[in-house]
Amino acid sequence: MKVIHTVSELQRYMADIQKQQKAIGFVPTMGALHSGHLSLMKRARQENDVLVLSIFVNPLQFGPNEDYEDYPRTLDKDKDIARTAGVDIIFSPGVRDIYPRPMRNEINVISGTDVLCGKSRPGHFNGVATVVLKLFQLVQPDRAYFGQKDAQQVAVIKNMVDDFHLSVDIRTCETARENDGLAVSSRNVYLSERERSRAVHLYKGLQHTLRWITGQAFITPAEAEQKLQHYLQEHIGAQMDYVQVLSFPELKPLHQLEGSVIVACAVFFEKARLIDNVLVHVEKGRGGYYDVSYIDEI
Repeated sequence: MKVIHTVSELQRYMADIQKQQKAIGFVPTMGALHSGHLSLMKRARQENDVLVLSIFVNPLQFGPNEDYEDYPRTLDKDKDIARTAGVDIIFSPGVRDIYPRPMRNEINVISGTDVLCGKSRPGHFNGVATVVLKLFQLVQPDRAYFGQKDAQQVAVIKNMVDDFHLSVDIRTCETARENDGLAVSSRNVYLSERERSRAVHLYKGLQHTLRWITGQAFITPAEAEQKLQHYLQEHIGAQMDYVQVLSFPELKPLHQLEGSVIVACAVFFEKARLIDNVLVHVEKGRGGYYDVSYIDEI
């Protein structure tokens, strides 16, 4: 496994790999690797000749009151995890390597960011899209791997790839979860013991809402949102950021439950903001009652 810290060295190294016409899989991360990242790396390892992992805490996607300085940086531990996953190259640049001067251009995401996480984090997805485009340009991957937990991010990246005709296939992987269903996240370490016991209800609330929708008739998206919000307030009691039911990947409000749908929520704990979602296909079955099925791939 080779660890590269500079843009120039990465470009030289990737040029040699591309000459060999090897399939390149890419997993972009901000480090603090966990089992969710590991599942992405394992899939990328299976589907490609060369596996590249980036570890870069991107300042452009953090707001002024967010945890950029405190975001966990665990490179030595990350190297060990990457090695067990069969990573060939770790690209771990410094901020000056990626942004050697103030940016004169950046991606401006104009659709799908006024909802979910984007609504309370203005400019966040501009920063995400900008750094991912930079990394795609440097690595030139055939396939890039993202987790479903960050479904809005996946939608933004997929739309960017389509809009700019980028020659990279975006692969999404199922959300990695703890044994009790809590979505794996690097921010879970910030939870107190009491908060951790309550956080499991994010996923339980999503499942509860889907069970409620199934077999109902004439249920509106707003009623589904109210059902989930009531459950979270009753079982978690923390401050809610959002509860939304939207079309996917368009991330538009729905007049009725139909087609590909994301049911998503975000909750503020004292030192962590956690998100979770499920992606489902909704259609009316016999008698106008709703049938709900999970979407495996987005």
